[in-house]
Amino acid sequence: MNEPHSLAVVVAHPDDDAYGCAGSIALHENDPGFRFCLVLATDGGAGQIAAGIPTTSHELGAWRRRESANAWRAHGRIPDRHEWLDYADGQVAEVDFEELVGRILAVLLEERPQVVATFGPDGITGHRDHIAVGKATDEAFHRARQTPGPGLRRLVHGAMRASTFERWNLRRQRQGLAPWDPTVEYHLRPVPDEWIDIEVDTRQVAHRVVAGLLEHKSQRDVLVDPGMDERRWARMASRESTVMAWPGRPPGSPVLTDLFEGL
Repeated sequence: MNEPHSLAVVVAHPDDDAYGCAGSIALHENDPGFRFCLVLATDGGAGQIAAGIPTTSHELGAWRRRESANAWRAHGRIPDRHEWLDYADGQVAEVDFEELVGRILAVLLEERPQVVATFGPDGITGHRDHIAVGKATDEAFHRARQTPGPGLRRLVHGAMRASTFERWNLRRQRQGLAPWDPTVEYHLRPVPDEWIDIEVDTRQVAHRVVAGLLEHKSQRDVLVDPGMDERRWARMASRESTVMAWPGRPPGSPVLTDLFEGL
């Protein structure tokens, strides 16, 4: 008998989880037994505060926790488990690596999800918190697999296609904005198109991805270019690309179209 589909998303900040896998979660929400576990390393308390948001730097972390809950309610599929590791935003790379691995490992052993999604070595934006969380999650995944049991069938890294990156950068330049520079921390980092192993068509649920993103009001200046309307945002959320970190996709085999395809 096949295992029910289950997914653990392990990321650094509230809003890191609002794209990349949110469409896939919406697509699978009605699968029998589907389970979604979300692990956030920090509350994002060192993030920016958009104009007009009635919070302070001291209270931002608590504000962003509420935004995270609101975002998943707006999306329509609340996590079955929402775990906060409570590390300081911007300082995850300074946490003892064995401690960080151990805390993520404990969740993975309790949940034993089929698929674990996190950041790759580039952190998508080069953010040091992203890189630290991704590295620790990779290690926790491989250690968890050493304990016999169900799940833990696939490890994926969120990624941006180089062709998408180039298209977005051209648009930024046409709008008079500085292009993303992959050598600068916090700027997007693409991977070659041929590295993409899974690409999910999320057009039918893109409006739900956007609904969740819109609840991260304090971070809107980080999440979206000035003047972005919801229609264009939905187009940007119309596909989700990932690299299969484990096991690798066999050479020459087709790109998968679903996180759970073949499991």
